[in-house]
Parts: sequence; structure tokens; C-alpha cells
Amino acid sequence: MTMKHASPINTAAASRVTRRNFLGGAAAAAGAFTFGFSFPLPQNAVAQTATPEVNAWVVIQPDDTVIIRIARIEMGQGALTGLAQLVAEDLDCDWSKVRYELVDPGVNKARAMVWKSQQTGGSRSIRGSHDYLRLGGAQARAILIVAAARQWGVQPGTCSVSKGVIRHAASSRSTTYGAIAAAATGIAPPADVKLKDPKDWTIVGQPVKRIDTLDKLDGSLVYGMDLSMPGMLVAIPKACPVHGGKLKSFGAAAVSSMRGVKLVLQVDDETVAVVADTFWRAKSALDALPIVWDEGENAKVTSETIAATLREGLSAPEAFVGNRSGDAKAVLAGARRVLEADYGFPFQNHAPMEVLSATVRWTPERCEAWVPTQAPDTALTAVVEAAGLPAQSCDLHVMRIGGSFGRRLSAEYVRIATRIAKALPGTPVKMMWTREEDMLQGRFHPVTQARFRASLDAQGNVEALHMRLSGQSILSYALPNLMTANGDPIVYQGLLADGPEGHLGYTIPNLLIDYAMRNPHIRPGFWRGVNLNQNAIYMECFIDELAAAAGQEPLAFRRRLMRNHPKHLAVLEAAAKGIGWDTPPAPGRARGIAQIMGFGSYVAAAAEVSVTNGQLKMHRIVAATDPGHVVNPQQVDAQVAGSFVYGLSAMIYGECTVKDGRIEQENFDTYNVLRLDEMPEVEVISMPSGGFWGGVGEPTIAVAAPAVLNAVFAATGKRVRQLPLKNVDLNVS
Repeated sequence: MTMKHASPINTAAASRVTRRNFLGGAAAAAGAFTFGFSFPLPQNAVAQTATPEVNAWVVIQPDDTVIIRIARIEMGQGALTGLAQLVAEDLDCDWSKVRYELVDPGVNKARAMVWKSQQTGGSRSIRGSHDYLRLGGAQARAILIVAAARQWGVQPGTCSVSKGVIRHAASSRSTTYGAIAAAATGIAPPADVKLKDPKDWTIVGQPVKRIDTLDKLDGSLVYGMDLSMPGMLVAIPKACPVHGGKLKSFGAAAVSSMRGVKLVLQVDDETVAVVADTFWRAKSALDALPIVWDEGENAKVTSETIAATLREGLSAPEAFVGNRSGDAKAVLAGARRVLEADYGFPFQNHAPMEVLSATVRWTPERCEAWVPTQAPDTALTAVVEAAGLPAQSCDLHVMRIGGSFGRRLSAEYVRIATRIAKALPGTPVKMMWTREEDMLQGRFHPVTQARFRASLDAQGNVEALHMRLSGQSILSYALPNLMTANGDPIVYQGLLADGPEGHLGYTIPNLLIDYAMRNPHIRPGFWRGVNLNQNAIYMECFIDELAAAAGQEPLAFRRRLMRNHPKHLAVLEAAAKGIGWDTPPAPGRARGIAQIMGFGSYVAAAAEVSVTNGQLKMHRIVAATDPGHVVNPQQVDAQVAGSFVYGLSAMIYGECTVKDGRIEQENFDTYNVLRLDEMPEVEVISMPSGGFWGGVGEPTIAVAAPAVLNAVFAATGKRVRQLPLKNVDLNVS
């Protein structure tokens, strides 16, 4: 894959993170357990820190090392580095001296949520915290300047700072952040602290290297699943494979005497677990454990029955309305020609490489958990509820994550781990799911279908368009309090009339986008890109169908619909130019385009493919993105390319089917992902226009698939309306 970005300018040294011993009990006394830094807990946080803090965000050591505290979660997307860049920019420190600490949710709560939200999802790490992160850096800089000015007996306004060195030009005096940091303790920041103008940025906007790379390379970075401590046991749970089913009975006596087995217990009404001294012994005993499930009525459900329910929703008289202008139904009723098409998108599994895990040590007085989670507050609440202890007696330490894609926004696995540990007081227990359990008990990308009806006038203009969505609602399952009079608002991602989060990039005089909620028993969740993924496929592929019906070239057709949407059009034009849209492709190749807005960013893609003997070959994809601001171009490139791997894997292979009420795909042998030799060359065009902050990690997933599918039509004349592609015959008859 090739990337287009500026040359590295201000490369930082990789971080060497401070380690601390396990806090609490026998494990701490043993002195053998260390893990990624998570600084000391509540009231005495400042006193327990080796060097007094400048403010909540910044600790500076005498050797000029700058420790930046990060509250959001790093799971491979590079947010850790980007967030540190934002603080460091307005702090005006030497980037090569920057290190990091991770904030635990208990500390955040004890300090009145000074670090604000720790949840990491919806591409919000940067766009949801840039303002107060920059302010935290700017206030720390101002405090340090005040401390130096007091020592020199001068006015702070007469001092300047650059790369961690404070200077007073009139007296030729200077000092470093490290030398003055202790004197800065307790100084309140001035009330009129100003943020840097983006034109003056020297750290933000630069492709600096990630600050956690060295820890990965030398093995000192410990992921949640790899955690180990003295006396630790391993627990493996198993829940009813049919969602909504119950645990009827199990024969603990059959496995209790197996080597290493310590406990066999019922965790809740659908889950049983085996605890042993090693993972393999726990798994072997669980495999041998006689279990009887009460699968209930859901055991009769299949992919076919779910699809039939969704098809019924496509023509149901009642539906929530998400976007309406004019009177689409009336215009369509009187149109001389109506174009119709049905589309479908299957269940998808998050399938992160690191399966779900959590380590918990429970005593009657205290409960501590070490959890890889995207939502520390939610996870800590789960610990408190399951532990049966006061909130002040429970701690959660944030662990690094080996992939997540939205799966660890929920916390049911944390609750399970805590309940198991509670049955073994004083013993640290690492709860791990097997790959099969992780796949079966996922929170799946919702299954949906869409039906389009549209009419064109004599000049090929779209007169009316009705898009009916039918399918599963994530919010109705996970966050029912967020449901509105229009149903689940995230169902309409990228399709709304307006809004900073994402809106439709086409102006159609008579438009209706509505939604029939149909919820099968398979539990849904926030899967990277969420509903923007299928909405982009549905809308962008059908717009291509309309262009063909109008006898117009796809880009020109879109331009006419996008006159009132300049930012949408700008990224589409950039992607088209990057692929060479105005020049013929090489013989045997064809091109397709797509665009959408989501997670606050404008994104587009142009793909070049060939289809030979029914086999698809993706040669190139050019991505254009306007997120308003780019903190780290290198990370944007990596995020876009990585999102294409994820989106294209779903397009070609991703499909979770249901038989006898349960998910059939239990491992990677039946849930395939894109291989390196299948991946197209990717070129990323970042074109931040300023004035807003959009996400990067999720929106571009959505445009990869429709760009390729539209190119497939250009190559074969075949429309692919039901995914995945593995089920589609692309041979040209």
C-alpha cells in the first residue's frame, strides 16, 4: 500500500513508560508483577506521584521528561500519540521528551471527572476532547511561565517559551520546564490562557512516531489477556449458544477431579465457568463438562426466518421517519417510471485478535480489576455491581487492548469475571473467553435490508426517492434510553438532512428515508463504523443505479445532486482525480466511486478493479478525507488503510449466519478476513479544510465497499445488492 502525506518533520523517540508494582495484597508483596502504567489512586494522587504535577494533564520531571496523562483508550488506532500531541502542542514542550500515563476511572471520578469522558468509540478520541486537551497543555505552559517569572521577579508577559525552555530576553535568563516544575506546584493558571493558532502548530499536524512503539517491540507492554501475577487462576466461561437461552444444569462432579481444576460454578442464569491453574486445564475441563441448555423458542430461528421478518418490514405500513422533504410517496405514485431495488447487509462479528478477558481480585474489603475496555466508567460500574461492595472499595486499572472495533464498549464480560473472582476470595482470577465463545457471544453488527423506489424526469434528474430501512436497532438493545420518536437515531447515519455528525450529501426535492425496526434475538453492538457502513453501500450503489438508468456518467450524475454540498463534493472530486477518473483505465479494468459523511468527517473513495473468470481483483483504492483537522498524518494514513481492510473483509467474506438459533461461524476457518495478497494498493489524500473536528478511524470504512461494488458493475454489468461477495457469481454470461 502506498500513502500520500508530508515527509516526517518532528519525529519523537518512542516512549519508555514508567512501570509500577501491583497495588494490593500478596501479589504486591511478591514484587513480581508489573504492567503498563496506571497512576496511583484517588485522594492522594498528587502526593503519591514521584514528581508533583503541574496540572491534571502534565507532570514534568527534573530531567525535563514530560509525562502526559491520557484518559482515552488506545487499542491500536494510535489515539494515544495523537492525544499526547494535542497537549504537547499548547504546552510547547520538547516532543522527544514526552512519555505517557494512563488514567484509571476511579482516579477520574475522585477528581471530579477532570479528565472528562474516558469512553473511546464513535471516532471521538480526538474530535471529542481536542479543546480541553489543548487547554490543559496551554494552562500548564502558563503555570510554568508564572513560576519562572516569580523567581526572576518579572512579569509573565515578558517571558517566552519554546520546546520546554522559558526565556526572559531582557535579562538573558532562561530555565527549563524540569528545573521550574517543582516551583509551579499549586499555582493557578491565568484566566485568559489562549490556545495556539493552528497556523503556528509544530507538533500537531506532523507525522510523529507513536510513543508506545518501543514498549511493543521490547515486549514490556502487557495486554489484558497476557496479564500474569503470583497465585493467579484462570477461568473459562461458557454461555448458552442461543442468545436468550438459559443454563438448565451441569455435571460439576464429572470434571472436578481433573488435574488443576479448582472450581466449577454457575455464574448467572445462562453461564457456567471452570476455574483451574492454567488456561488449557480450564478449557479441557469445560469441554468435558456435561451441560444441558434450555434454548427456548429462539432455537427455531434461522437466517432465513430473520430475512423474512426484515423483508416484511420493507413494505410495512408503519415506520419511523428519519429524513423527509416534499412528498416522495405522492410523486412516486404518479411517476411514469419507478426504479426499484432491494439491498441487504448481514450480521458481522467484531472478531478482534485479543479475545475478551479481565482479571479480578476480590476480598470482602476490596475488589481490584485489570480490564482491557473501551468504556472504563461502564466497566468500573460493572465491577461495583458484581462485587457487592461500595464504589470506593473498587478499583479498575485500564489495560491495553489487542483490537476491539467496538466490542469492548459493553461490559458483560467484566461482570462475569468479577462474579467468578468473588467465589474465590483473595485469589486473582483471569477470566478469558475461548475464541469460539468470543465468536458465539458477540455483540454483532446489526442485520438490515433496504428498499429503494425512485423516479427520474425526462432530463435524468431525480424527482423522488424513498429509502426504507428494515432491521435491527442497537440502541433498543444496548441503550434504550436514547431511543427517540424517530426510533433509533444512529440507524440513519449519513442519511439525515443536517447535523455535524453526518448528513446526506445529495439534494433531492422529494425524499423519504424511513425505518421499520425489526429486532431478531441475536444481540447487536457497535461494530466499527456502525450503520454508516451499510447506509453508504445502499445509497451509493443505488445512486449508481440511477445514473445508469439516466444514461449518465456516475461522477457527473452525482455532481448535479451535490451542488448544495461542497464539502461532500470536494472529497469525491479528489478521490476521482486521484484514481485518474477522466482517463481510461487499463484494458480489463473498471472504476467505481462513492462518498458519504459520517462521524463528523467527509469521505470518498475511488476504486479500480478487474474481474476475470468470475474472480475479483482489487488493484487500487484512492481515499479522500476531510476531517477538518489532522493531528497526525501518519496515523490518518494507517487508520484509513486499516479501515479499508476491515470494510473490504466484510464486503467479500463477512457474514454471520444463524442455524437453530445460534451463530454458525465459531472461528476464523469459517469467518474469513482479507489476506495481504488480496489487498489493493491504497492511496490516502488528507484534505483538512479547518473549522471543525471530525473522526478518522470509522468513516472511511463505509466508502471502500460501495466504490468497489460500483466498479464491479462497471466491469461486469452485474449489480451486487446482497453481501458478502463470496456468495455472488461474478462470471459474465
